[in-house]
Amino acid sequence: MFRFGTSLFVSILCFAGMSTTMAQSAGQPTDPQIAHIANTAGLIDVEAANQALRKSQNKDVKAFAEVMVRDHEAVNKQVLALLDKLKVMPEDNDTSKSLADAASVKRIERSTLSGAAFDKAYAENEVTYHQTVNSALEKTLIPSAQNRELKSLLQTGLKLFKEHEKHAEKLVDELK
Repeated sequence: MFRFGTSLFVSILCFAGMSTTMAQSAGQPTDPQIAHIANTAGLIDVEAANQALRKSQNKDVKAFAEVMVRDHEAVNKQVLALLDKLKVMPEDNDTSKSLADAASVKRIERSTLSGAAFDKAYAENEVTYHQTVNSALEKTLIPSAQNRELKSLLQTGLKLFKEHEKHAEKLVDELK
């Protein structure tokens, strides 16, 4: 249990640190970087949800995972459509790489679990992940976005992802 919490904490610090580092050393992230971060975050949550759909037998966990797939895929399609409209390519960056690396570690950790232990780990990770991403949206990504359509899309996503966070918190409580 200590290892799970420790690696999650390190992942969060890494993500928060990357956001702060980008803002301080390289200026604010650019719109192509922001779009890549947002898309990466969505893909990570879809991947985690797909893992839950494969591994969980709990109907509430599966229902939550289905919502994550549906909503995050929809937001990612909107982000990519906007970039296509603007003729802008998403730009990989240290933050998106850090998110992907941390998610890989979490996915591997969850793959060793089953039953109630998996369900609990998935739900708790969803709470923490949404808290982290929502904080980054509020504090770094939305304020840094220059394109008003991208900024608006991120703001809409933030509202939806705050609901995801509440839903995940409720799921954690139900799994106790």
